[in-house]
Amino acid sequence: MIRLAEKSDEPDIRNCAERAYARYVPIIGRKPAPMIADFTTQIAAGMVYVATDENATFLGFIVFYPKDGYFLLENVAVLPSAAGRGVGKMLISFCEKAARQHGVAAVHLYTNAKMKDNLAMYSRLGYVKVAQRTEEGFNRVYFEKNLT
Repeated sequence: MIRLAEKSDEPDIRNCAERAYARYVPIIGRKPAPMIADFTTQIAAGMVYVATDENATFLGFIVFYPKDGYFLLENVAVLPSAAGRGVGKMLISFCEKAARQHGVAAVHLYTNAKMKDNLAMYSRLGYVKVAQRTEEGFNRVYFEKNLT
């Protein structure tokens, strides 16, 4: 099940981000941007959704919002204990469906160039690499998916 995040979800969301991205800290040399996000503000703005199992156990989350005629998928993370069960794909599909429902024809996202698993996953899901640049000290790869 996917639902809009509530204020009480913030500790689970933060914990998930910490655990999901921890393996990248040594590779990147510092915490990636999703680990230091202001989840409290994002939840209050209605930008965060959580995935739970049939027992309402937290599995992961996604952050996205409309921007300049597209949806920006800013963060998606799954607890390591739930990895490999399709939770991340389900969350991304949820974002794409929400974009279509809002009449938005594309989803944009970026990830760190050193997150090789993410690069491969987004390509498999139909996202196309459109740019790569350094911002805020991070080497980011930008992807887009046309939903029409």
